[in-house]
Amino acid sequence: MSTVPTVSVGTLLELRPETIGLPLALIAGGGGLDRPITSPYIQKTGLALAGFHEYLQPGRVLIYGESEIRYLEGLAAGERRRVLAQSFATGVPCLLVTGDLAVPPELPLEADHAGIPLLVSPVTTATAIGKLTALLEDRLAEREIVHGVLLDILGLGVLIVGESGIGKSECALDLVVRGHRLVADDAVEVRRRAQSVVIGTCPELTRHHMEVRGIGLINIQDLYGVASTRHSKRVELVVHLERWDPQREYDRLGLDDAYFDLLGVPVPVIRTPVAPGRNLAILVEVAARNQLLKSRGIHAARALAARLDDRLRHASTSAADLSADDDLEGGGLL
Repeated sequence: MSTVPTVSVGTLLELRPETIGLPLALIAGGGGLDRPITSPYIQKTGLALAGFHEYLQPGRVLIYGESEIRYLEGLAAGERRRVLAQSFATGVPCLLVTGDLAVPPELPLEADHAGIPLLVSPVTTATAIGKLTALLEDRLAEREIVHGVLLDILGLGVLIVGESGIGKSECALDLVVRGHRLVADDAVEVRRRAQSVVIGTCPELTRHHMEVRGIGLINIQDLYGVASTRHSKRVELVVHLERWDPQREYDRLGLDDAYFDLLGVPVPVIRTPVAPGRNLAILVEVAARNQLLKSRGIHAARALAARLDDRLRHASTSAADLSADDDLEGGGLL
């Protein structure tokens, strides 16, 4: 079950946005820090100040830049308070004033009255929108917990899935021993960004840990060093481990691409049957190497099929030419 989280204004301040170059200061409306932000998209509409308040959408941060502040300064004090009260009544979670501009005195008063947090930042409007959007996109991304193991194999994010007890963790441990990096074991938290990118990470409580049946819980970072783990990785390939079924026909050539749905994003998938004697770690590593080649336009199966088709066409043409020569030697066609 996927979830779409919300972020309160107070949580936004606790994220320390100054670390990404967006210092924020709360100057009024502290009673509304629990107001939820539900969309990463920022709204900056001066039309609302002119009476077109239907353009303001609840759940989206409102930004005032120089043009909005200058417009407010041109209004009489009473009119200024009226348009601000109407804007704050639309359900915006907070207001951010950018550019280190002087705030009209009515703005903090109306923010306190409406319980709307009033934030200020010295950065420009364009910079504030870009950095705040990136921060909120990460925090508000749709999320889902997937039962599997996520590894960084040669720079490729590989998610290993399959039924419980099929050997996912043992395969991942073998890959770590071979020099690859663990991101998450058992519970992988995936989130979607930019509609087409899926990022996987590990819940904080179980980070760096792995469960191996017969041994128990182990800490991969303690055993193999800091280079054996990483915090998060984009999911670019799914390896689905399945128990070997002798009655089933398995893909022998790999000409057709298959995909695994993760939060609505199609991710390439390889279905690998598990049977005694098969070295899963080597198979997964080869699948990762092959996927890297495919991403560069090198598709071994299709290249071989193309050469075979070309050879067959050439043989067919040669046979037709030979048949025509035989007809001529025999006196031609009747």
